[in-house]
This record gives sequence, structure tokens and C-alpha cells, in this order.
Amino acid sequence: MRVVTKTAELEELTRELAARPFVAVDTEFMRETTYWPKLCLIQAAAEGVEAAIDPQAAGLDLAPFLALMNNAAVLKVFHAARQDLEIFLKLGDALPHPVFDTQIAAMACGYGDSIAYDALVQQMLKRRLDKSSRFTDWARRPLSDAQLAYAIADVTHLRDLYPRMHEKLEREKRLDWLDEEHAKLLDPAIYDTTPENAWQRLKLRKTTADYVLGLQTAAAWRERQAQARDVPRGRVVKDEALYEIAEHRPRMGADFERMRAVPRGFGNSRGAQELLQALDRAFSDPQRPVYKHERAPAPSSNIGPTVELLKVLLRLEADRHQVAPRLIASAADVEAIAANDDADVEALRGWRRKVFGERALALKRGQIALKLENGKVVVQER
Repeated sequence: MRVVTKTAELEELTRELAARPFVAVDTEFMRETTYWPKLCLIQAAAEGVEAAIDPQAAGLDLAPFLALMNNAAVLKVFHAARQDLEIFLKLGDALPHPVFDTQIAAMACGYGDSIAYDALVQQMLKRRLDKSSRFTDWARRPLSDAQLAYAIADVTHLRDLYPRMHEKLEREKRLDWLDEEHAKLLDPAIYDTTPENAWQRLKLRKTTADYVLGLQTAAAWRERQAQARDVPRGRVVKDEALYEIAEHRPRMGADFERMRAVPRGFGNSRGAQELLQALDRAFSDPQRPVYKHERAPAPSSNIGPTVELLKVLLRLEADRHQVAPRLIASAADVEAIAANDDADVEALRGWRRKVFGERALALKRGQIALKLENGKVVVQER
């Protein structure tokens, strides 16, 4: 096994990887007790090359590998890439590109919405993964040979998966089906940790201006606390506490003691005083933005049956094309099409329109019908 612990070794490895058209990448990290993921191991494999990189090794500079992640000439292959990409974004201030996510590709290959990596390897490569080191404490050193072999196997299997998936998608002319999904994955906005935007991850329970301002302020305070202390958000206060704070808008420490979701004694803490000051500044600011809830037009009361018919059609078309329904259309897309033939949704654009959108409109117009035939739902041309 090749385990990289020195910068010179990493420079040599990245030169070898950069000479290949693609590199399979995975990471092992710990996040149960921290806000920021703690990177413990990087695994990389390409044709004839495979290695584990120990980011905890004293004096190791990851710059050569981060440069590889930003090398546009080398495709980076991940499975369920989002958390890996988030780690590299924080390390190098840039998202790896270009990327190929085998979990996204699996949807276009007919393996379901969110297939697990071990299931995908078993189905495509006929290999059963060793799970003996699945719950390893990757931060502990030294790592055993068994742990390292387990980690490197993740990328050697990934290295073998990619060519097969690419060939299948190219043969079926579906490679471009992944473009939009990969573009979403590389949108920096989804990795945003700006405290002022933290409230957008929460579901609004009320839409009055004062409630939203209170929630925005409390969520931003919690995000700053979590980042500064490097602890999970829930270790500061739970989401439920934010909703209570927004609802009751405390003015003094004692007010927190009447809230069920706020930890007992919180009102006497330094954090509570900082939160009270933040709330006071927010509500005292005459220039504060006033939240205005934009209500979506109420759907017609008679589109329910149409929605259900379109859902059945979506399942039929997904089965016919052997692709996950979620890749074709979301539930919101289906409802929008039921309400409006010209809905501005992805399901009525590009390849999705060809696969489902046109048939959905045809069903609405009565040009096709659904019927039962020998116990199965089928599409009948009219």
C-alpha cells in the first residue's frame, strides 16, 4: 500500500495522477463533534496508481493535491460528492472541477434515486465490499493495514465503476443528462456558511416580519457561535430553541428561562447576552430590511386527480427509460405541469421534456390515456 506522509511524496503522486484522464477520489473525515469536518484521510486512484494521503502527517502540505483538484484537464470521480467537495472547498477556496458523481450517474443508469456505494459496486462490478472497518475512528493514529486497505478499496472500486458507467451513458446518449445535476453540485451557494444566510436552512413556521427578523438574527448568532467554537449547531442550541426565540423575542436573560427548548441557565451565559444585543440591534435598526412573504398562487382545487395521473405517468416513463423518477421531475414539477402547460420547470426543458414533459402535456390534452391491461398500467395512444 502506498501511504503518502511527505510533501515530496505527494508531489510525485499528483504528477502521476495528473497524467491520467480521470482520478477517483474519496475522503474519510470526522464531524460528529465539530462544525467543520476534520479531514483524516484522502484516497485517490487512477489507472495504475492508488494511494492514501495522510493529511494529519506532520509537515505535509496538501497544496499539490489541491492543485490537482482544480486541474480542469483531469476529471474527478466521486460517489455522493457533496461532503467531499465541501471539504476541498474549505481547504483550497475552490470546488474541484470537473466532476463526475457516480451516485448521480446511477440515477441515469436505472439504479434508483440514491443508491448506496456498496450496493452499486455489488450490482455493477459483482464485488462484495468488506465492511469490517466501516466505523473506524479515522482521526486515531496509527491506522492499521486493514483500515488503510479498506479505505483505498473505496477508490479502486470507484476507478473501475467510472468507465463502465461512462460507456453505458454514452451508448444510450445520456451523458448530457448529468450536466445540470453536476452544475448544481458545483454551485458555491449550496456550501455557503455565511451566518446571515443560516436562517434559510430552517423551515418558516410564521411569515410575519418580526418573527422572520428574530429567526434570522438568532440563526446568524448560532452560526457564529458554532463556527467560532467549532461545534455542531445543535450543541449551541437546537432548532426548536431558535423558533421559540423568534416567537417570544426575549429582552432580558430571564426571558430565556421560560422557553422550553432553551437549556436551563442559558440566560446567564455570555452567549445569551450576545444574542440579546444582536436582537436589540436588529430590531432597533431603522434601515432593517422588512421581510415580505410572497405567496405562491394557490393551485386550482381540481388539479389533484391530474397530479396523481401525472405521477403514474412519471413512474411509467422512468421505468421505460430505466432512470430514477427524481432525475426526471420533482413533485413540485409535476404539480406545476398539472396547473400550467407552460410551467417554468426543468421537466419541460431539454432532455426531460423529451422523456416526460411532452407525454405529460399529451396526457393533459387527452392525446394519450392510461389504462389497465392484464393488471398493469399502460399508455394508450389516442
